[in-house]
Amino acid sequence: MAHDIHHLDPAYLAFWREYQLCTLTTLRPDGTPHVVPVGATFDPETGIARVISSRESRKVRNVLAAGEAGQRVALCQVDRARWATLEGRAVIRQDAASVADAERRYAERYRQPRENPERVVIEITVLRALGRA
Repeated sequence: MAHDIHHLDPAYLAFWREYQLCTLTTLRPDGTPHVVPVGATFDPETGIARVISSRESRKVRNVLAAGEAGQRVALCQVDRARWATLEGRAVIRQDAASVADAERRYAERYRQPRENPERVVIEITVLRALGRA
């Protein structure tokens, strides 16, 4: 079920604030999907979803391999019959302000992340929202 990204249902937004693990799907350079569990946050006001990660992870390398324009990705979470998917274009942010902001958002939804000097942010500009929450 598709949702209007600019007018998301309150239940859908509430689902994105719950403590739920997600999966992030990126594409390897050979075009095959790479799906991994992640913690993620979504800011509906800006239409940005964020995943914190180590810069050497496969998911980060997949996004970087796509070039400056970024890579199309899918971020999904499931809880029994409730599910939500955010599709969009991902880029990597490495500056300290972006990383600190993403860590703060992650701490609000999950817990304070461990120290990681190699941390970067997978920043997803959401273009499509799907699901049933």
